Amino acid sequence: MTADTAENPAPATATPQAAPTPDAPAFDAAALVARQHAHFDAGGTQDVNLRIIALRRLYDAIRANEGRIAEAMRTDLGKSPDETYLSEVGLVLSEISYQIAHVRRWSRPKRRMPSLLSFPSSSVDYPCPKGVVFVMSPWNYPFMLALDPLVGAVAAGNCVIVKPSDYSPNVSRVIADILAEVFPPEHVACVLGHHDVADAILEQPLDHVFFTGSKAVGAFVMGACAKICCPVTLELGGQSPCIVAPDADIDLAARRIVFGKFLNCGQTCVCPNHVFVHESVHDRLVAALEREVRRQYGEHPLENPAWGHICKRRHFDRIAGLIDPAKVVLGGATDPSTLRIEPTIMDRVTLDDAVMADEIFGPVLPVLTYTDIGDVWHEVAAHPTPLAAYIFTHDPAVVDYFKRRLRFGSGCVNDTIMQLTTSNLGFGGDGASGMGRYHGRFSFDTFTDAKGVLTVSTRLDMPFRYQPYTKAHMAVVRLLER
Repeated sequence: MTADTAENPAPATATPQAAPTPDAPAFDAAALVARQHAHFDAGGTQDVNLRIIALRRLYDAIRANEGRIAEAMRTDLGKSPDETYLSEVGLVLSEISYQIAHVRRWSRPKRRMPSLLSFPSSSVDYPCPKGVVFVMSPWNYPFMLALDPLVGAVAAGNCVIVKPSDYSPNVSRVIADILAEVFPPEHVACVLGHHDVADAILEQPLDHVFFTGSKAVGAFVMGACAKICCPVTLELGGQSPCIVAPDADIDLAARRIVFGKFLNCGQTCVCPNHVFVHESVHDRLVAALEREVRRQYGEHPLENPAWGHICKRRHFDRIAGLIDPAKVVLGGATDPSTLRIEPTIMDRVTLDDAVMADEIFGPVLPVLTYTDIGDVWHEVAAHPTPLAAYIFTHDPAVVDYFKRRLRFGSGCVNDTIMQLTTSNLGFGGDGASGMGRYHGRFSFDTFTDAKGVLTVSTRLDMPFRYQPYTKAHMAVVRLLER
């Protein structure tokens, strides 16, 4: 937290400022991509030392602009400076530090064992940057989800174009200013504007596209990439389940579920969408969830300056429409003037309720009960693969099934969403929730092509691979290719 944001927080009842979308500087998409290709082809990003210097400059620029970032986040999403650092700025700084610490080793050529068919020879994988990368980020974590993939792409030696969301215009403006301060545009460029800007870039000869957002837009992006034969990473979403078994530590589970669910007002792609709790501990869990909401957000969350707001009015109306007053056991109040919705718990929800029809993406937590864990496995498997899943238990058999057989992108045992904080773990979707992984080494690999090169000696030339093939030659081949 910095002095300017800490001393002058936005009042709790302030109406979210509908700042105009940042005007996109006049630019020619074809010219921008061509300029980056020229810079890349000239070797401007190949030197690992220069990559590290650039990442250090980015780190310093982010630290210097923490106040501006926090102020912009408060305006766009109502986030407090502390939550902004915890869930956005701090994670980006950590990722930069991790990339700096490891990129030299990752960038070294790696010797591989050659085939005996090519004897005598040596084989080496050369990690090579892909070229020009396009990163498209969403509004819910507008800073972290724009900068995290960019850091990996820069560490891998690519040129990058970043398109932040126009739904978080103030944060997008700060991102553009920071990147312009650190990088020349032929290395990293930030473009602002609406979807037509992204559409124009997607028509250019790109080398990789990284998209985070909705399934519908993700499908469009994938189609656009298919037209230019460009690889794509998609980070989408889904109904991430949370399972509470009868042997769980109920109080701790409630604390961690409330943290994960209501962080950023539930506008988190990996937050627990709903809870399956065993019937035997249902009452205890619901009571504990109610206590935790009050402890973390107060008796009147709509008056809490640290409680954010929904990004847009149409999202507010959609989420408010999912709340069934007959099933609300805590919260449920809304304030259309500030786009705020109380942390809400709905109990005894069924699979037929409207709130279970799709990903909620808001501060509403449905609680469902079960008696047989097999029914939960079946229910999760019957839906599109979620981006995340969580379970609270100490039963080794249940944990083993969760880890090895239940399909989901990433998850936690006895916690929620904290998998995002570990650069050593790959993060990404599975099936309908996306494709590809990033964070740490996974980011470097995502934006790198491993170029395999076989160097064969000219001192000796094995005759068995040349025609005409004799029985003796084929006997050697069969021996070597077993």
